[in-house]
Amino acid sequence: MKNSFPRYLCLIACLLCYHFSRGQGKPVTVEGNVLDAQQTPLVGVTVAVKGKNTGTQTDVKGHYRLQLADPANATLVFTFIGFATHEEPVKGRTAVSVILGEDRKKLDEVVVVGYGQQKKKDVTGAISSVSAKAIQDVPVTNPQQALQGRAPGVEVINNSSKPGDEPQVRIRGSRSLRAENDPLYVVDGIPYSGSLNDIGTGVIQSMDILKDASATAIYGSRGANGVILVTTQRGKEGKPVVSYSGSYGIVRQLGETDMMNAARFIDMRREANRTIGKYDDNNPDASDQKIFNATEYANIKKGVDVDWQKLMISQGYQTNHGVNVSGGSDNTRYSVGLGYFKDQGVLKLQNYERYNFNVALDQRIGNRVRVGASLLGAYSLRNGETYNGIDNALKMLPIAAPYDENGKLITYPTGDSQQPNPLLDYVSGNRVELMKRLRVFTSLFGEVEIVDGLKYRLNVGPDIQSYNYGIFQGKNNTNLLIGGGDATAAKSNANVIAYTIENLLTYNKLVKKHNIGVTGLYSVQRQTTDIDGTNVRGIPVESQQYFNLGQALNVTGLNSSLSSWTILSYMGRINYGFDDRYLLTLTMRADGSSRFAPGKKWGYFPSVAVGWNLINEQFLKGQSVLDNLKLRASYGRIGNTGITPYATQGALQRIPYSFGNKGVLGYVPSELRNPDLTWETTTSADIGLDFGLFNGRITGVIEWYNQRTTDLLMPQTLPYSNGFNQVLMNLGVSRNRGLEIGISATVIDNPNGFSWKMDVNYFRNRSRILSLGDGRTADVGNAWFVGQPTYVYYDFKKIGIWQDKDAALAARYGVKPGEIRLEDVNGDTVIDAKNDRQILGSPEAKWQAGTTQRFSYKGFELSVVAFARWGSMIRSDFYSNYNTLFGRYNNLNVVYNTPSTPSNDFPRPNANQERPSNYQSLSYFDGSFFKIRNITLAYSMPDKLIRNWSMQDLRFTVGVKQPLILAPYRQKWKGIDPEDVNVIGIDAPATWMLQFGINAKF
Repeated sequence: MKNSFPRYLCLIACLLCYHFSRGQGKPVTVEGNVLDAQQTPLVGVTVAVKGKNTGTQTDVKGHYRLQLADPANATLVFTFIGFATHEEPVKGRTAVSVILGEDRKKLDEVVVVGYGQQKKKDVTGAISSVSAKAIQDVPVTNPQQALQGRAPGVEVINNSSKPGDEPQVRIRGSRSLRAENDPLYVVDGIPYSGSLNDIGTGVIQSMDILKDASATAIYGSRGANGVILVTTQRGKEGKPVVSYSGSYGIVRQLGETDMMNAARFIDMRREANRTIGKYDDNNPDASDQKIFNATEYANIKKGVDVDWQKLMISQGYQTNHGVNVSGGSDNTRYSVGLGYFKDQGVLKLQNYERYNFNVALDQRIGNRVRVGASLLGAYSLRNGETYNGIDNALKMLPIAAPYDENGKLITYPTGDSQQPNPLLDYVSGNRVELMKRLRVFTSLFGEVEIVDGLKYRLNVGPDIQSYNYGIFQGKNNTNLLIGGGDATAAKSNANVIAYTIENLLTYNKLVKKHNIGVTGLYSVQRQTTDIDGTNVRGIPVESQQYFNLGQALNVTGLNSSLSSWTILSYMGRINYGFDDRYLLTLTMRADGSSRFAPGKKWGYFPSVAVGWNLINEQFLKGQSVLDNLKLRASYGRIGNTGITPYATQGALQRIPYSFGNKGVLGYVPSELRNPDLTWETTTSADIGLDFGLFNGRITGVIEWYNQRTTDLLMPQTLPYSNGFNQVLMNLGVSRNRGLEIGISATVIDNPNGFSWKMDVNYFRNRSRILSLGDGRTADVGNAWFVGQPTYVYYDFKKIGIWQDKDAALAARYGVKPGEIRLEDVNGDTVIDAKNDRQILGSPEAKWQAGTTQRFSYKGFELSVVAFARWGSMIRSDFYSNYNTLFGRYNNLNVVYNTPSTPSNDFPRPNANQERPSNYQSLSYFDGSFFKIRNITLAYSMPDKLIRNWSMQDLRFTVGVKQPLILAPYRQKWKGIDPEDVNVIGIDAPATWMLQFGINAKF
């Protein structure tokens, strides 16, 4: 018995092991083929086991092989780009083959177009779309910045890094010389004017850019510069979903302007005086006492060396938070959100703060009636809108001490009354500037389906804006310390009331192979702006700032104005499609504008577009490479009102004069009246090709366009004997031609492993002035030239610095070695403005490109957003304002010319020249650059884990904004950021940001 017990234990163990092995089952190999509807093998299809981290892919024959531990209960999931996901229960089989059906979602995706929506396959116009995910890829202050580098033909250029500034947006270039070139923004179907800063980016669902005449003519007189349709988030059917997104970023200066330190500045001051024979190298100490004042000389002896930029610039931050609740039922859908954003600049007096509130509600009443509303509310505070403290900081001498022995600020650190201490602006109460904005933008609609396919819709869009601006400058503010005088203050208010009412009638019907859509519109839009302002000097108690202007000693300015404009519109559009192959769109819009005189108020804007879905033709059936191929073309005319209200009526100005030995006031015309002013009109032709390859793995578009704008609003020069030197007329003609390419690709797609997706776009635009009217070929005063871009730099061309060996030739030009050498265009040894100025270049780039790269592995995702502008020219004010080489102010740390260092880039310092002769020629540089806009690394928590926390999603991000700039201006010429509109100005310094974020959904 003693020996039998262990045997029983062994027997029981063997039985348990056998039973366990039977329960687990022996791994079974399952294999099969994956085909499409034409029985063509599909290569690279992902075959995964549902609920398990197990999978494989089909080979070149569409075959797969997979081992399953439990084939009786396993389900295989087949996924492939361009095809619908298919789930297939194994049920113990060892051979499982499937046929995947095409996923038509891509082509059936709805695109927002003017006054409606269309499926992608039915679109005949040139439209680019940017999704909510793409918008969230980069940390931006306003919606326009999210478009930068994202869509071909859309140029977005940041004016500065100043908090609250908005970028310049151009769609297919600039075509007008005097009228606006900004696109029309339409938010939730209602035309939107004013600052897009009022809309938080977190509430935007998509942005669609209409570019050609077919897409934009439906907006008539406001579509000439392109249209950007902004669609905000709305509720979806389902249980309530609470989402939160938050981020915090550390903002730092991108790079410090390379100014001279104490040693370099002292050498430059000495060289400037050496040039004029005022510095004796044999007696340097005595010479220093002559060329430096007592304060400067004492500081030199003390070894003072101050970096004023470091004193003025500190770390900033950017924070953004949003909470949203959405959900709904079959009949009611809702979305409610709150947002908060703050951008504290690296200059202490500059920041922008915004509070947002948004509501969207959709209600179905019965089967034929829908009503809805969306409200976007914003209240913002902007400090230091016009503040430019970095200007005085860059000019301040490094040998100037900011504080005295007691730690108090020295008002004039160098004793120079033109160089006050820039830190005085940071003293509380010395400078206060605040802009308050309140805006409520609303979109209301009611829609009734009269009979099947026939709908009437009423859109009403009230828009209320209120601005309150105040600025106070104390007597110790740097601006007043330079100019002198008592404390000043100004206050202004503006109220804008606008509304849009639209009546839409639509009819859509599918009759066998004929798809017919008709849209009719009658609308009216009106806006009234009421402005008043007061400027005063001599605030008796500076703590009153700009809140008690009536106590000031002098009123220096008083103004008020009221302006109003109205546009009345009729529009008709016909969409026709036959057999999903042939498409036709006809549009006609008529706009009547109050801005023009009687007889000139109405403009008519027709367009026609055709499309051919080649992919649905019989000769392309059966092929496996292409899955989308559409050729389209459009031609039409669109307009631009181009003038301010009352411009056709002329203007008067008040002047004092003597009458009967008394001073009285009278009025004289200040602008000549021209009742014949009319619309600027752009005629546009566009040819586009949409394509898709390899089952949707690669999709793209190629566009070519030609736009001709006539009746350009331009000033016509008049003889002064008429009492006026010019009058505004419709005279000129311009042209824009361009090529656009956009490609999206899925390079690697493995749901259980590594994936790589990319978007790439390239575009080029060539603007040209074709006519200036009256046979003129040039308007030198405005730098307009026939055959040249709409904006050029017209100036003398620097070809070097005069060297000692060329002293004799320099003398013939009346200059000396060490001065700027200009190109003598006509070779007459005389440099004059009439014969020797020339077109140096244009800020218009030869080409631009952008890309977004997304890499993902399991829960991690890395996105890189970059863009480039190439072949443009920039003008840098740094090299004209801070490169005086005079010695009074600090200077850019350039290698200037001396007899011992014969630089050919910058002239020799000269104490007799406040600026070098023809100094403006030093300002022009190659503006090409490549930027990585943003790099973001994100991690999404596993579904299984977050479900235990009753969450739907939890995502953490860390990103770097603007981590890399490659540019000749930056690497070669020590500039900071070459991105700016036409001129690199002296303003808030460029920045970069390290940002951390979290997104949660419950």
